Amino acid sequence: MSKRWRGAALVGVIAASIVFSGPAAQADGIRDAEYWLSSYGIRSAWSTTKGGGVVIAVIDTGVDGSVPELQGAVVGGADFSGLGSPNGQTPVGSGENEHGTMVASLAAGRGTSDADGVIGSAPEASILAISIGFGEGTMSSDDQVAAAVRFAVDNGADVINMSLTRNSLEWPESWDDAFLYAMDNDVVVVAAAGNRGSGTTQVGAPATMPGVLTVAGVDVDGAASFDASAQGTTISVAAPSEDLVGVVPGGDHVIWAGTSGAAPIVSGIVALVRAAYPELDAANVINRIIATARDRGITGADPIYGYGLIDAQAAVTASVPSVTENPMGSLAEWITLYRRADSTPVPLPTFTAPPVSPPAAAAGPTSPLGVLMPTVILLRNVGIPLGVLVLFGALLIALVVVVVRRFWRARRAG
Repeated sequence: MSKRWRGAALVGVIAASIVFSGPAAQADGIRDAEYWLSSYGIRSAWSTTKGGGVVIAVIDTGVDGSVPELQGAVVGGADFSGLGSPNGQTPVGSGENEHGTMVASLAAGRGTSDADGVIGSAPEASILAISIGFGEGTMSSDDQVAAAVRFAVDNGADVINMSLTRNSLEWPESWDDAFLYAMDNDVVVVAAAGNRGSGTTQVGAPATMPGVLTVAGVDVDGAASFDASAQGTTISVAAPSEDLVGVVPGGDHVIWAGTSGAAPIVSGIVALVRAAYPELDAANVINRIIATARDRGITGADPIYGYGLIDAQAAVTASVPSVTENPMGSLAEWITLYRRADSTPVPLPTFTAPPVSPPAAAAGPTSPLGVLMPTVILLRNVGIPLGVLVLFGALLIALVVVVVRRFWRARRAG
């Protein structure tokens, strides 16, 4: 099968894109490429549920609901960029605008037959297509995100997928209200951790926000991905982020990488849990996801895998004690503590990351890299310990004071 290479252009997560140029109907082998369906218990979970009745909002570059795998899946949407169509199904952005369709296909793709085409983790769930422009549009990207989250809640979303990052630990106050609105209305928010390959070594908002289910990435063997993941203390679980297959507008198929793809795989699994346990609130849905994850040799959460590798079958079948609070934290409490006054400093999560070895060089030509996770601003350098900065600042002030005193003494003596 012929193939053409194409790099993505949105700022954020590095990923390789291979676009198979045959028509979508010739999807032989596409389903077989979805190794995660069996390895992460998704096929087995389908004997319990396929996510029917659950709505996943995809806040991204727009979702083309006309591609074969997504026909009948998109049940509504909106555009907040001012550049797309009112239903959110016209891909927006001057760069890689196919991103949202790829993301949606991994969450709730229907396939093209029983054995062909891309099928998502929750193939009977529905999609809300919400398009925003990253660095483009009639209002700021931050305001677009806030408005998109509120729209998703008001239009029946049970899960919100956010394969995007600000590449900064902090977030604007408008997100406080919007995300708290989602959490108060029992919506699970899933966010991608980011990708080291684009310089995102530590997760950025919304993946740093309390209460959010943050997804890191692993390779085909379940080991932490070197390029297609990031690290941080807010990581909840890990899911496949390499050698992913997805659908782009027009029906072509691509092989790509990044936590942009890991997040919708998990969003689909969240939909399975919500369908299997409709009585559970968001806190207990999230708890079920992390409580059934498979540890990678470290008891409890760690900044690389979170609570471990996602396990869809266990998530929908295991006996899990209920909780009264979201195990990923409370955004409401954070707001109370750190938004009291404009002068109150906001603490930033830090950690000492264990080393992650880069993969061995593969034989043959390397794949061209493209950016697939939309971002708003470049990563801030947060690797210098705060104590060092404070000490340096104190020494500098002391030096200035000494110089000024000597100057005035010299003038008086003269």
